[in-house]
Amino acid sequence: MLLIRVLGSFTAEAGGEPVPLGGPRQRGVLALLVAARGQVVSVDRMVEDLWRGEPPSRALASLQAYVSNLRRLLEPGRPPRTPARLLVSASPGYALRLAPGAVDAWRFEELLDEARTLADPRDARARLDEALALWRGPAFAEVVDEPWAAAEIARLNELRLVARELHIAAGLRLGDPAAVVPEAEGLTRDDPLREEGWRLHALALWSSGRQADALAALRRARATLADELGLDPGPDLVALEEAILAQRTDVLRAAVPPPQADTPRALSRT
Repeated sequence: MLLIRVLGSFTAEAGGEPVPLGGPRQRGVLALLVAARGQVVSVDRMVEDLWRGEPPSRALASLQAYVSNLRRLLEPGRPPRTPARLLVSASPGYALRLAPGAVDAWRFEELLDEARTLADPRDARARLDEALALWRGPAFAEVVDEPWAAAEIARLNELRLVARELHIAAGLRLGDPAAVVPEAEGLTRDDPLREEGWRLHALALWSSGRQADALAALRRARATLADELGLDPGPDLVALEEAILAQRTDVLRAAVPPPQADTPRALSRT
């Protein structure tokens, strides 16, 4: 089975063995197609992106050679003169035809979508655990300076933050807020301009019996937003601060239900 990783070091494996992907521009061909998420990328765009708008006279021939080399590496057992199944020609260019599980970024997004549909927080948290474990470093780290990669890197980074928020929210729904306080604190540290992280952090503190710390976190959020963006907190943060000050435990319990005792199993009769 082929496995391509772009969430961290850019690597490929076939049957558990590493695949030598070649030089930087040949590797760039594969990375560019991964970033397209199975969509066709035109030859013109690939040439423009790979040579940053200054292609040499033999750029097309070089691109074709890179594609041929990658096909041989990705499908070493393909008989001669048979069509490629993974890196395919599709007018007006090329595309990857891989299952979501063959690319870590694609699998991450699939797991995130599944987690969003699950009502049981245990199931959702398990999916998110699996999704977040796929990240071994920055997305597309090898091509982070390439202009063509910027949009996909930003999109994946946003989805990673969403997954972290949903992971914390699922932990709160499980009724064990103290366990997610460090995780929520890490989120506010990594992305201090994201209000949802501050809201989850304050909720975890409040429901852990740390009302003063929760209010302090919201004050830090207010100061950070003012200093960095010149903005006041949004309505969700304001409403949470007011609820804490007013001791609105109904608001707290709606967001963080108390843990439920396990229902004892009935003894079987023999």
